[in-house]
Amino acid sequence: MLILNRRPGEAIILDGGIRLVVLSSDRRGVRLGIEAPPAVQIQREELVSQVAAQNRRASAGGAGVEWLERLPLKGGAR
Repeated sequence: MLILNRRPGEAIILDGGIRLVVLSSDRRGVRLGIEAPPAVQIQREELVSQVAAQNRRASAGGAGVEWLERLPLKGGAR
């Protein structure tokens, strides 16, 4: 991990034309501005983690499909 000190208004340029600008900094945290090409997706890490966890729960067999076994099927076929 690279750790840098930046003041408000200063920027960091990443490969691929991504520019991170420090907008402000105080005791509550740092505000960053991100400039990136339209093809680059920018997502908050906690949201990506939440979606991944929900996908894992949804794809887990077992308890997630018990309701399917209780459905009455037409014609008596199972």
